[in-house]
Amino acid sequence: MSPGQIIDVERLSVAEGSSVELDKVLCIADGDKVTSGTPIIEGAKVIATSQGEKKGDKVVVLRYKSKVRYSIKTGHRQVHTRLVIDRIAGPGAALEEPAKKPSRRRKGATKDGT
Repeated sequence: MSPGQIIDVERLSVAEGSSVELDKVLCIADGDKVTSGTPIIEGAKVIATSQGEKKGDKVVVLRYKSKVRYSIKTGHRQVHTRLVIDRIAGPGAALEEPAKKPSRRRKGATKDGT
């Protein structure tokens, strides 16, 4: 994974646009520096933003018995959550929140609200 990449994962109970923290990281590669866990890297996190739910490809299930005219065709579409990777933090890295932009004041308003 890399920041900005879009991935589909199993359905998560998160609202669209909310932030998700994935803490079970198996391997981090930064250029020539590779860190792999046994089995996970303690303290490493991936921060992602949810883009909502999406249905996967249809899986067709066909049940058939010869000589008795028995056939049933059904299908299934799994629901996935689409995530956009925001940042990947290694072990010990501080996760700083992005700086919030100051809100704009309306014309004619002063600091004391009058």
